[in-house]
Amino acid sequence: MVEIKGLVGLRPSKSKIAQFTCPPYDVIKPDTDLHRSLFANHDSLVHVTLGNEPVDALSGLIQSGVLIQDSIPCFYIYEQTYTNNGMKKQRTGLLAAAKVYPYATGDIRRHEKTFDDKVQGRLALRKKTNLTLEPVFLLTNSKISAAMEAIKRKQATDNTLEYQFLSKFQGETDLDGIENRVFRIPENSPDGAILKQLIAKNPLYIADGHHRYHTSLLNVQSHFLAYITQEAEIQAYNRVLNPQISFETAKLPLIPTGAFETPKKHRFCLYSGGKAFIIGATHIPKDVIGRLDCSILEREVYPAFGLTHEMIRNPGIFDYYPESQLNTMKKQVDSGMFKMAIALHPVSIDELMAVADAGLNDPDIVMPEKSTFFSPKILSGIFIYRH
Repeated sequence: MVEIKGLVGLRPSKSKIAQFTCPPYDVIKPDTDLHRSLFANHDSLVHVTLGNEPVDALSGLIQSGVLIQDSIPCFYIYEQTYTNNGMKKQRTGLLAAAKVYPYATGDIRRHEKTFDDKVQGRLALRKKTNLTLEPVFLLTNSKISAAMEAIKRKQATDNTLEYQFLSKFQGETDLDGIENRVFRIPENSPDGAILKQLIAKNPLYIADGHHRYHTSLLNVQSHFLAYITQEAEIQAYNRVLNPQISFETAKLPLIPTGAFETPKKHRFCLYSGGKAFIIGATHIPKDVIGRLDCSILEREVYPAFGLTHEMIRNPGIFDYYPESQLNTMKKQVDSGMFKMAIALHPVSIDELMAVADAGLNDPDIVMPEKSTFFSPKILSGIFIYRH
């Protein structure tokens, strides 16, 4: 039984929320236009999440009125309207304080490994501020979408919408151009009680933010900042790479194809020298990890190009892009920065949950690195939780 409660802490004023909110810290790469533009904005959360003086930055944002204190425990329904492949889509989730459970209980389930050394920076920031700044993205099988839609309709009719704003990030992130609406629900209201009951029925699956959850465990928090949704799509996490064995030398049964695009399941689309090719899997295991296309790729295709698992973290050999950026990958290859691009079929939600469920009995059952990409990301800064 998963416990959630209302959030207390800090939130942006209505006039400043568009300027304050920003992408998650781990997608803001140094020395990029996005990094520079965010730091040029004195009202941005980035000065706390990535700045050199986070406590001073936080104090300044409170003193200037960008952030306001909120001690009334509330849930926040967060709606994002965005465009994907020319189609307008919408995703709705719930921001709440969820109870921190040890992995062994099965209440919070993971599909990636987490490492203590990777969270030290985030852990230090939480200890300095006594705040959780960014949410963990979680999936649920509980039927919360219908309940949230009813609340949204009611609040839109009553004109009690808490926030409505457009995110602008100069096209540098999947959060650029997203229309955001936020609805506030007191925990002790009838609607709050319904949401608590629904969430309690099923475990939560970590989609994105494994190390943020792990930070909550190491920080010995009772609750953590959670974004919970039924509605999520996984994009494939594709690769550009520099093979150690040339494309021409590799002995693979490649089939020429007309376009570099997302392939069907258990196939891979390769791009090199201005041409695209398809290659199919030769063996599909039955276990939950071995049958994933990202596992088959590493087992069957990488060796033909002299690539090993140890190389995947080397930025001179590998880089990663979601399937929405296939054209960017082609440009990387055409420019000579990388010699080849590989597109694969995305992992499904069912596959992710199957891995997480199997991992309850064996913590070594986890997906390979860079297996999933959830898009759009969750804006940071809609609420800052006092844990």
